[in-house]
Amino acid sequence: MAIQRRCVLVCQGRSCQRNGAHAVLAEFRANTKDLSPVFVAECECTGQCSSGPTVRITPDETWYCRITPDDVLKIVEEHLTGDIPVNELLHPRFHPQIDSFMP
Repeated sequence: MAIQRRCVLVCQGRSCQRNGAHAVLAEFRANTKDLSPVFVAECECTGQCSSGPTVRITPDETWYCRITPDDVLKIVEEHLTGDIPVNELLHPRFHPQIDSFMP
């Protein structure tokens, strides 16, 4: 299987920042620095203010919502390394076919 470059975009809009997006971004950067080819970047508001912090992984077009720093390692291990999205963290607006957990 060919290695696919992925970009992890962590929303840094005001609502997401109030809910800890800066810490989520830092955790992704710390846990992917030796993982190639993964690029982690902050992004402007994704328009999902009630679901933040929001993380979007491209080119997969996988969206995660209400992410905490504690969720990052699971996403890195299961999705970025194992190619299996973390169902319980998926954003139901973008992945309605999955029974996502929304606290």
